[in-house]
Amino acid sequence: MIVMKFGGTSVADADGIRRLTEIVRRRQARAGTPPLVVVSAMAGVTDQLLRLVTAAERRDTAFLDAEMPLLRERHRRALDALVSDEDAAGAVQLELDAQFEELQALLEAVTILREASPRALDEIAAAGELSSSRLVAAALTAAGVPAAWIDARRAMVTDEAHTTAVPLPAETRDALDRELHAHARGRVAVVGGYVGATRAGATTTLGRGGSDYSASVFGAAARAREIEIWTDVDGMLTADPRIVDDVLVVPHLSFGEASELAYFGAKVLHPSTILPAMADGIPVRILNSRRPDVPGTLITQSAPPSDNPLAAIACKRDITVIDITSTRMLMAHGFLRGVFDAFERHRTSVDVVTTSEVSVSVTIDDERRVEPIVEALRELGEVDVERGMAIVCAVGDGLRRDARLAGRIVGALEGFPLRMVSQAASRRNLTVVVREQDVPAAMARLHEEFFATRMRDTGCVIRD
Repeated sequence: MIVMKFGGTSVADADGIRRLTEIVRRRQARAGTPPLVVVSAMAGVTDQLLRLVTAAERRDTAFLDAEMPLLRERHRRALDALVSDEDAAGAVQLELDAQFEELQALLEAVTILREASPRALDEIAAAGELSSSRLVAAALTAAGVPAAWIDARRAMVTDEAHTTAVPLPAETRDALDRELHAHARGRVAVVGGYVGATRAGATTTLGRGGSDYSASVFGAAARAREIEIWTDVDGMLTADPRIVDDVLVVPHLSFGEASELAYFGAKVLHPSTILPAMADGIPVRILNSRRPDVPGTLITQSAPPSDNPLAAIACKRDITVIDITSTRMLMAHGFLRGVFDAFERHRTSVDVVTTSEVSVSVTIDDERRVEPIVEALRELGEVDVERGMAIVCAVGDGLRRDARLAGRIVGALEGFPLRMVSQAASRRNLTVVVREQDVPAAMARLHEEFFATRMRDTGCVIRD
């Protein structure tokens, strides 16, 4: 079995879903067995659902009354365009109507309480994937590709951390096996990503971007031979085309390289996606649903040797740098533990860390938690905060093989004020922190340094 995950832009409308059905048809014919199809919500729907929650908390009934019909109508139009058989379309419409009635009731409850609990938020946010997956299953069947809808809440078992739930692999494997056996024998199974449920049956979500994560978890659970992530770009790129001109597709990445790029801002892949696939050694392929014949990017345990020591460059904006200085305490036992305990208490991840004899500098990307963290850190020393920063990260297994490469990266950035420089313990990335305003020029400089020769040799570039 292969797992095929389609993102929001790939299921945004009837045309996108038609492309999906043709891609699935071709894959099934080539593989000889039905794939497991994982889909995101239609593009923009999750954001729309969260805006509805905000409006309900404010008791903005005018917004709710205007937006809910638009949401229903968008799905109805897609269904009408995709399923011509009246009986089949009517059955799916009844299911969608029930989904939206449940959503309406949840929003009315939030309006009364003026607050959405994490559990209610999950139930509301899940509506996007539950609806789109019903549409896709119906569209496949109508196009002559027999398909079965699988309720993600019965196939993905998670812990109870609402809005950021963590899948439970063993339970999910059993649940998915049970659902596939009951509903999808000999048919394409279609399931919504991002959504799961606790052992007790409470709806959960995996956090934003969690549909990719779902695909990887389902891939491991189904013992898939490959996981395909279908997006609206040709694969992983050497840089963000919105920032750098003339970027290239990276044909092959190691799991380690892909993980680093996803974490540090490559939008094509969710940071958690690689982990379940990596644990089970399942190849992941990034493909473009608008250009299905393009080879894309293959991600495996190790990438083949390359003339280029770097795989790609990524960036992360809206970064805050926090400096903690304490001449009295830095070398004292437990000082660093105290620093990181402050971040742990506020459930905030640190991206980059540098230390000196008298100070520690860290970066975070969650502005909401800066003030309480700073307050806690002041017990340890003097604290300075610098906003408006960004991380630029050069990634490649070549950094592990050639110690001189780090110097070449820093040298290419001569003239830019480098606030922090750090190399990960994995030694496959070098990270610099720069002013946010310097990101375009710094990224362009690095891309020219490491990828200009390949651009000249291949002549194959992607322009945004």
